[in-house]
Amino acid sequence: MCKTNDDGREGREGEGPVDEQAQFSALLEDSAEDLYEHAPCGYLSTQLDGRIAKVNTTLLDWLGYQRDDLVGRKHFSDLLTVGGRLYHETHFGPLLRMQGEISGIALELKAADGTRLPVLVTSTVKTGSDRQPLLIRTTIFDARDRRAYETELLRARQEADVERDRLQVLATTLQKTLLPPALVDVPGLDVSAYYHIASVDEVGGDFYDLFPLAAGTWGLFLGDVCGKGAAAAAITSLARYTLRAAAVYDSDPAAVLGNLNTVLNHEYNGADPRFCTVVYGLLTPDEERGGFRITLASGGHPPALLMRADGTADFLPTPGGQLIGVLPDAHVATATVHLAPGDTLLLHTDGLTEAHTNAAAGGEERYGDDAFLDFGRALAPTTASDTIRAVRDLLDTFGTGVDDDTAVLAIHVPRPTSDEQQ
Repeated sequence: MCKTNDDGREGREGEGPVDEQAQFSALLEDSAEDLYEHAPCGYLSTQLDGRIAKVNTTLLDWLGYQRDDLVGRKHFSDLLTVGGRLYHETHFGPLLRMQGEISGIALELKAADGTRLPVLVTSTVKTGSDRQPLLIRTTIFDARDRRAYETELLRARQEADVERDRLQVLATTLQKTLLPPALVDVPGLDVSAYYHIASVDEVGGDFYDLFPLAAGTWGLFLGDVCGKGAAAAAITSLARYTLRAAAVYDSDPAAVLGNLNTVLNHEYNGADPRFCTVVYGLLTPDEERGGFRITLASGGHPPALLMRADGTADFLPTPGGQLIGVLPDAHVATATVHLAPGDTLLLHTDGLTEAHTNAAAGGEERYGDDAFLDFGRALAPTTASDTIRAVRDLLDTFGTGVDDDTAVLAIHVPRPTSDEQQ
């Protein structure tokens, strides 16, 4: 039987007014305690000396302890591994006392069965109304999933490093196969070359060679294939062997580059066209004036730098030469020059002149042809080996500003010695 209370609400007969606020408060207390005990993280309260005063059920379950095993019996540091205890004494504890709080510290707790539990620990010193420290509250997060993720990430990183090293070795080995193991010895000439690799991760497309033809003549070339990687390496290999084969049948520089242009245009004229810039030269001794006569044919390649014995230097122009492989009939520009004793001719790819100066400081200015010409004028007269040494030093000053491979080939006619003059 129900009756109406004085406030108008119904209640059971014999009962007083329902105290909803008391029930709500009791429910909140029960919920707060349940949240503390079964929180998704571990809670730990310790005295200032580290002795455990309170611990929640979550942490007990993680570690496999009973409450009586820890409360009043053990210190927080007793739950740590040997390394963790050392870190707690030398770093964690002193920092906590100085700062009053320390968070996100990775430690390992030792469970009752001896296993280890990776955790992240945050501790806060609680003070009283007089601001004196009373106890330490610690929150502990299970870091097993994170540790497993980090371990897997480390394993993947190690595998990636191994694979990267393997690819670097492969790229370096492949790069070496695209260059001559050594330059041929030409009587009466001093020849030197250098290949600067911009990235050890990718095979570049620059190439050069010097090789004998008919008696008393030698062929040489230096070029730059567009792009990098395996595709560029394939074009580089094709270009090298095509040039050498074409020079055997017809050593005329224009004819040699015309042959290469036909091959590249025929093989790579689809959706992914491939081309290169290249300069091919024919070297012959000049019996009348001494030194050598060289005829250069250029297909869109930067002009060679001629440094004379008298200390002057200038570019050897080959204007109008078109890229090799783009058009069915590319125009090839030719020039003939006499290399007298003491003269040096330097062939290069555009990785040198397109390098950026002051790259480490964010500079974007290109080195450029004018600066390169000034470099040659300051260097002349010089030898092949000194020229290559100076170019290497120059490239080193650019640092990361060299973002493209660079090949250089220097040809020098030595001055006759006193014995030869006699």
